[in-house]
Amino acid sequence: MQDHFFPQPTCIRGGRLPAPGERDAIQHDHRRRLETLDRLCATAAECGVGAHPGRDLVVIAEDEISLLEGAGGEWAALGEAIRAWREVLPLRRLEDFGFPAGAENPLEEANPRLRRIGGGVEAWAFAAEADGSVYKFYRPSEGLIGSAFEFGRGDETTLRAEARWGDYRELLEKIVLIQALGGMATEVIAVTPEGIVVAKQVVGEPLTQGEDMSTRLPAGLIEIPSRFLRANRDHPRLFFHEGRPYLVADLHARNFVRGSDGGLHVIDLVAARWPEDGGAGEKLITDWLERVRSDPAASALPGSRDDEL
Repeated sequence: MQDHFFPQPTCIRGGRLPAPGERDAIQHDHRRRLETLDRLCATAAECGVGAHPGRDLVVIAEDEISLLEGAGGEWAALGEAIRAWREVLPLRRLEDFGFPAGAENPLEEANPRLRRIGGGVEAWAFAAEADGSVYKFYRPSEGLIGSAFEFGRGDETTLRAEARWGDYRELLEKIVLIQALGGMATEVIAVTPEGIVVAKQVVGEPLTQGEDMSTRLPAGLIEIPSRFLRANRDHPRLFFHEGRPYLVADLHARNFVRGSDGGLHVIDLVAARWPEDGGAGEKLITDWLERVRSDPAASALPGSRDDEL
């Protein structure tokens, strides 16, 4: 299939759930995108252009350094990295999606091809009039985009996790986690010159706001002992993906939909990599992380049930 807006392949059309092989291909594209971004950031840092995936680097065009590539060396490598990046995340204009050109706030204007269906601080969601496929427009704020967690020392717990604005890599990594948790298939299809990341997602039936999700969360999520962490988002859980631990939260009813298969699928969340030192350097947390890696039911302390602590 081809996308409605561009002559590029897509596995997503309306409420159709992609086959397992198609989901694997989408996830492969996400991993490749992250690897390409890491390469771009590292190469740019060697040239003194920028070491972090801020908006200017993410939206950089191939021809912006064409005059410098003749210098060879690091600049030629940067040109190659930019071209590779543009292959995995093309630059598209908002007007390519049907929004009016020249408007002060194009996303707020009427669009004959996309109908707004929701959104919040991070992103606005639109349904394609052609088939209902969801297009999400993640809007940056002062070079930041999406959301992640910041870890700190807690007062009554070892760790505290506060939601904050994220960066481009964290946004792309979050979409990888949504896929890994069996969430609605999500493709990243473009970034605009303004730094807006555009994702395409399978449409589903929204749940009733306020529904209790505590016993209906995706498989693979591990409950975190309350003595270890407090987070300011719903249902904080530990999740191991490709061997790396993540904090995953904000798993309330609005971030789930029911798919055409009758199952519940997460469509959004807030996440962050668990601290490299395990958790404020605390051996108790580090030991627990190692035990739940192989036994998700492991208690906070060896040989004790959590309800006894």
